[in-house]
Amino acid sequence: MPRPALLRIEDVPAALALLTRLPVPASQSRGAAGAWAYPLAGLVVGALAGVAGWAALGLGAGLAAALALTVQVMLTGALHEDGLADCADGFWGGADTARRLAIMKDSQVGSFGVLALVLSLIARWSALSALFAAGTVLAPMIAAAVLSRAAMSAAMAVLPNARGRGLADSVGRPGAATVALAVALALTVAALAVGPLAALAAGLAAAALAALTALTARAKIGGVTGDVLGAVQVISEIAALAALVAIMG
Repeated sequence: MPRPALLRIEDVPAALALLTRLPVPASQSRGAAGAWAYPLAGLVVGALAGVAGWAALGLGAGLAAALALTVQVMLTGALHEDGLADCADGFWGGADTARRLAIMKDSQVGSFGVLALVLSLIARWSALSALFAAGTVLAPMIAAAVLSRAAMSAAMAVLPNARGRGLADSVGRPGAATVALAVALALTVAALAVGPLAALAAGLAAAALAALTALTARAKIGGVTGDVLGAVQVISEIAALAALVAIMG
């Protein structure tokens, strides 16, 4: 059976349709083979949210950062935040794998999930406020957005599916070449946005926290779910922003 092409232009609208709430007509028939384009979806989200933050900078760095975060969450439909909250509830609220997966499937948000959401928003707002106050708005938002989406494709590749159904199972697992392309694309975009050194530091920070999240998921539920991918995105974005604050803030 022939291998699917590594890169197809239809993967870009497919990534946007999957990872955002933008009304983009697309087919998901390529599944994980199109995961190389996830950073491009991050580029769109980061750029639009960054523009909103830049437009509001006259109101102060704190308010501008809050607006940028609001736009970012609206663009993604809080997809990744929902995954983070579900993982927090399931990982720390269940005594065994079956119970953890059941909790993660429950639409109600528990104490662990609320705390994870609040702390993640505070972390991102604090980092963005510091960066905005230093005069860098659009570039760090783009860099963190693309790097954290590349981390999602890597997590899909290294972890088995925990449920055997759901979003992660329907999309599948990308090949090594697909992940390498996603990482290379994310690092290139980030380097153009914030410079090679800052991009490398942010990429390493994002990779480290994404790996820690993936290892936790493996230990708690045996693999990946759509919720785990959302948690990987949020946590690796926080790590990337923290690294950028250390270098650029």
